[in-house]
Amino acid sequence: MGSLQHCSCQLPKRSDTWAQLPWPGPPHPALLLVFLLLATGVMHTDAGTSCPVLCTCRNQVVDCSSQRLFSVPPDLPMDTRNLSLAHNRIAAVPPGYLTCYMELRVLDLRNNSLMELPQGLFLHAKRLAHLDLSYNNLSHVPADMFQEAHELVHIDLSHNPWLRRVHPQAFQGLVQLRDLDLSFGGLAFLSLEALEGLPGLVTLQIGGNPWVCGCTMEPLLKWLRNRIQRCTADSQLAECRGPPEVEGAPLFSLTEESFKACHLTLTLDDYLFIAFVGFVVSIASVATNFLLGITANCCHRWSKASEEEEI
Repeated sequence: MGSLQHCSCQLPKRSDTWAQLPWPGPPHPALLLVFLLLATGVMHTDAGTSCPVLCTCRNQVVDCSSQRLFSVPPDLPMDTRNLSLAHNRIAAVPPGYLTCYMELRVLDLRNNSLMELPQGLFLHAKRLAHLDLSYNNLSHVPADMFQEAHELVHIDLSHNPWLRRVHPQAFQGLVQLRDLDLSFGGLAFLSLEALEGLPGLVTLQIGGNPWVCGCTMEPLLKWLRNRIQRCTADSQLAECRGPPEVEGAPLFSLTEESFKACHLTLTLDDYLFIAFVGFVVSIASVATNFLLGITANCCHRWSKASEEEEI
């Protein structure tokens, strides 16, 4: 594919298109009308419906899937609503790539080689509702990754095996989000802050991750238990990989009793008792070492005296 060209997001001027038409002589009124219609058609074709090579374009749907593309196609139709770039080998999306496509509703980037997305990619995609980033190599979801894309309803980040971190403010402002898929990644921990700002969340997929069910996970699990009636979750697939005492346990089977040790507090008497025990153990250790030293010294003297008697 050719290199991405800068998009000015402007239609050509009518005078420019008209100047390119051949002059047929003194215009007849009917002929003049025909030329005007042709000029309008040319302008619309050049500016609004050009289709990239290897892609198909129809009814505001641009399908560039399964074309072994290594880069995103340039110069999409301005009125694109549905863009599929799935099943390619795209490793990066240029900054500002979506700037001109303000009608975009669906973006499918699944099954590519993306490791990250440029900051502000969705800044002008204010009508984007469905985003599929599954089956890529994303390693983290940074803060404000979906900035200004407040109409997002569905986000699929599943099957990103290197996905280790989701920033607490990654989904900030996505009040319309209903479906979030974070399954089959590399997540061991997820901050409660990342989800509690999603009042419309209906489906949450988090299974297939190596969750470490320590004390830091308690706030998230407590929040999920309170929402389980309103939010469908893949509870059967979500399991703990650690600590050893809960390895293999279903994530949603953990109760407040499971985290009881996280809330143990010591009183002043407890600290005094521990200090006393430590002091006693120290004294006992010193006394034991002293007795062992005396015993060893006596044994040495006795052995030496025995050797002298034999001589």
